[in-house]
Amino acid sequence: MIDGPAGPEDDEKETVQPGRLRPTSAGAITTWAVIGLVGGWLLHPLAERVRDTAPIVTWAQPLALVLVAAILGATAYVTWRTVHVQHHRLEPQQAVNRLVLARACALVGALVAGGYFGYALSWVGVGTELGDQRMWRSVVAGVAGVAIVITALLLERACRVRSDPEDA
Repeated sequence: MIDGPAGPEDDEKETVQPGRLRPTSAGAITTWAVIGLVGGWLLHPLAERVRDTAPIVTWAQPLALVLVAAILGATAYVTWRTVHVQHHRLEPQQAVNRLVLARACALVGALVAGGYFGYALSWVGVGTELGDQRMWRSVVAGVAGVAIVITALLLERACRVRSDPEDA
């Protein structure tokens, strides 16, 4: 790096701390949820045009999402206890793996929740045999998707460590 007079660009570079990550933003989660909402809402009419029938939502989908949320919640709890209660440091690779898992699950959980809520909205007011069943099961799956987002954010928060005084 070449030394020279300090300018406004240099001040901006100093505020960014290398090796530091920001938490997943609410804007990113909202964006993925809206994309999922629109996609889920469009799935019903498109599937009926192409296949003459809309996809069925079984109890397996919401239960699988609840299982993912439970696993994330357990991982967040174990991570929190290890880092913040017992004051042990995670191995660097283990910490990065958990952080990547948390971020990916938060974004995908928002997409899935939005998708199922959008699919449920597409059934409001539709009087078919399985319409109510599809709508309510989609709502349950959407709630499970929200649980994935919450537990993923808890895992991300559990991965946070305090800065050492000499790092500041």
